[in-house]
Amino acid sequence: MASGFYNVPNIENEPVKEYLPGSQELKDLMSTYQSMNLDFVDIPMLINGEEVRTGKTVAINPPHDFKRTVGQYHEAEEKHVIQAISSCLEAKALWAKTPWEHRAAIFLKAAELLAGPYRAKMNATTMIGQSKNVHQAEIDSACEMIDFFRFNAQFMVEIYKNQPKSSKGVWNRMEYRPLEGFTYAVTPFNFTAIAANLPTSMVMMGNVCVWKPSNSQIYSANVIIELLKEAGLPDGVINVVYGDPVMISNTILANPNFSGLHFTGSTEVFRALWEQVGKNIGNYKSYPRIVGETGGKDFIWAHPSADSKQVATAISRGAFEYQGQKCSAASRAYIPKSLWSDIKDYIISDIKSMKLGRPFITGHFINAVIHEDSFDKISQYIAYAKKDKEAQIIVGGKCDKTKGYFIEPTVILTSNPKYKTMHTELFGPVITIYVYEDKDWKETLRLVDETSEYALTGAIFSKDRYVIDYVEDALRNAAGNFYINDKPTGAVVGQQPFGGSRSSGTNDKAGSIWNLLRWVSPRTIKETFVSPTDYRYPFLNNN
Repeated sequence: MASGFYNVPNIENEPVKEYLPGSQELKDLMSTYQSMNLDFVDIPMLINGEEVRTGKTVAINPPHDFKRTVGQYHEAEEKHVIQAISSCLEAKALWAKTPWEHRAAIFLKAAELLAGPYRAKMNATTMIGQSKNVHQAEIDSACEMIDFFRFNAQFMVEIYKNQPKSSKGVWNRMEYRPLEGFTYAVTPFNFTAIAANLPTSMVMMGNVCVWKPSNSQIYSANVIIELLKEAGLPDGVINVVYGDPVMISNTILANPNFSGLHFTGSTEVFRALWEQVGKNIGNYKSYPRIVGETGGKDFIWAHPSADSKQVATAISRGAFEYQGQKCSAASRAYIPKSLWSDIKDYIISDIKSMKLGRPFITGHFINAVIHEDSFDKISQYIAYAKKDKEAQIIVGGKCDKTKGYFIEPTVILTSNPKYKTMHTELFGPVITIYVYEDKDWKETLRLVDETSEYALTGAIFSKDRYVIDYVEDALRNAAGNFYINDKPTGAVVGQQPFGGSRSSGTNDKAGSIWNLLRWVSPRTIKETFVSPTDYRYPFLNNN
């Protein structure tokens, strides 16, 4: 039994290692990378703590070297999904009653393990399976995941400490219960940290979860499972299934005990899942919580007072880090005519200096896009722009999938502010730029706000504080994460809670207390110390 109100250890963001040439951290990472790249791993599902192999396997091939096979994973049949649900429900009773400090301790331990012995392995699998360079893997699969585990424990304390006032003779309490039933996490390929956070943020609050990782992220998901098991997560709290997403989702959403969906992925899939939940609403024991972060068509807007070099750097980093495969990646920009010549020269210089290739060579800034379907989609848009009279490719544009899915950082200049690539999410290393007349800067803000259905991230550049204030208000609904004089990527847990609205999601802000609040069902408890014994109120004495 708990005998005190506990504070978790002091929480700070995990420092990012630099992996300088010759450093021990780089040697350790590269040694792990090379060892795993030459190894072959057979990845089972995890149901009730048991490894489940079906014999129906899918090969895992690095995007930058797709002729190499580094492992395989086993796909679920419907019966395995049903088993995963049953395992969750069996584990629920004990896990929900587990004191919060013991739940928190598991994830705080996971953070320490990841900061130490698991760091190189988690980063290496992310580099191999998702084609991230050293820096992108470090800030994602190490630092951000550590931050999620640590800060979520702190947010949990803050939630539980939030209690109502009590009046004379009455004690009012608020109990933050887990949701009734089980939850479902559907996670993306592009951030290993997000893949870990979606299921663990729910189970930290006492829920149980069926987790369906992206088929393109299973290589690093397997290490997340190893990490959580070593940290002491009990069997059945998180059950992991791989395979056909339609079959898995249909089976889960048909269950009356389904109570919550935590999702990151495409807008189309999220809408389909939401619609499916709506159609089944009469079958559920409760109204399921639905939390989702989906697409983005994120912008950079520059005022004539902006610094040209700063704007160019924001484009080079914001659009092309991790091949533009970030929900927050800059994919459209609005540049004043007076600055365009300098910005154009800076961008071209930047891109021509970017090296492209496999991630184990640390000089490579650009690696491969995630799979062939993504490569084909992006290359088709580039080919279209090459022939279109409203567009001009000013740098990049080459695509090669002979050995890996490589696409050069590409900048499209358009004369049409509503051009196809100004509003369509490509999820690749492509940005489209529209140059406007300086005097029209206010009118251009309407284009920024209305061109895209999304509202995830956006960045503005200006040296004029009055302009910044004006634009911040004009674009108040255009982005859930709004950046002033900075690129629109790189949200840090505890500093910039992440999420957008409109077609970008429910804006429940991953990496904040607001997200964790979605995974509890509060119960108000009123205890009266001396109960009344007469129904009559004082006003009745007048009779």
